[in-house]
Amino acid sequence: MDLAVVALAFATIFVVELPDKTFIATLVLSTKFRPLYVWLGVGLAFAVQTGIAVALGGVAGLLPDALVRGVALALFLLGAVLLLREARAHGRTGTDDDADDPGDEGAEYAARAGDATGVRAIGASFLVLFAAEWGDLSQLLTLSLVARTEEPAAVFAGAWGALLAVSGLAVVVGRTLLRWVPIAVLHYVGAAVCLVLAAVTAYELLG
Repeated sequence: MDLAVVALAFATIFVVELPDKTFIATLVLSTKFRPLYVWLGVGLAFAVQTGIAVALGGVAGLLPDALVRGVALALFLLGAVLLLREARAHGRTGTDDDADDPGDEGAEYAARAGDATGVRAIGASFLVLFAAEWGDLSQLLTLSLVARTEEPAAVFAGAWGALLAVSGLAVVVGRTLLRWVPIAVLHYVGAAVCLVLAAVTAYELLG
């Protein structure tokens, strides 16, 4: 397993998902259920989703190299554009009070879960995050990284580790983190990472 690829996948998915609904939904769920149950449930959901993205990336890796890199470039650019739009939206309409209170953004996820404990809480957290994150930017980027690096195990380890870290932060210090670091700033960082990956991919494609 290439540790450099693990680190790349971890850094990419971490900065993309930290300001995303993954963080918000996990934070809200952890106020409704025991945090450990929430973390276990969302971790299982992330494992399944990351596994599917890695499998699709492996299939994509069988396509012509130029096509794979071209699609990866497009996805990285798309990710940067989406994150920049989110950052500007938060910068225009968000206030400090809004950034401190993620309840409005995540209430719909908690509302789906219902009252539960133990196994039911884990299952509810799994279903909520699995539905909320299906087809998410992190899945597309994971797929692209697998196709680009041809290191499915390393990408899986890095991407899943990043998602576990993001959800863990949400459970443990979610509200405190949002008080110190504006969501818009996190979106800008994620966009910058996507642009760097796009530039590297474009260089490899042209080279």
